[in-house]
Amino acid sequence: QVQLAESGGGLVQAGGSLRLSCAASGRTDSVYAMMGWFRQAPGKEREFVAAILWRFGSTYYSDSVKGRFTISRDNARNTVYLQMNSLKPEDTAVYYCAAADYSGPYNSERTYNYWGQGTQVAVSS
Repeated sequence: QVQLAESGGGLVQAGGSLRLSCAASGRTDSVYAMMGWFRQAPGKEREFVAAILWRFGSTYYSDSVKGRFTISRDNARNTVYLQMNSLKPEDTAVYYCAAADYSGPYNSERTYNYWGQGTQVAVSS
């Protein structure tokens, strides 16, 4: 059974940084087509943040985080990271890691087959 475990969330002041990690386990082949990060703020729908193609390393970002967040992967550890810099109060949300068996629209939740439980990020002003 595939499991995605997020870590690294917390409380930070505006302008600060956090690094989220997502460790994937439970697959013998340990290969996904794509992994991504989504977030859900209180009272809002879940939204796309960033994605990475596992084999080629191509990355994609939402306009709201482009230039501030960086997604990366460690193939050997089956782990994807989200480095978040210059954090703003509007980045406050629960951040979810997701993995897809096949490539598809990177910003669509329906592309992803597996989801983590989420990690809370809170940015104070």
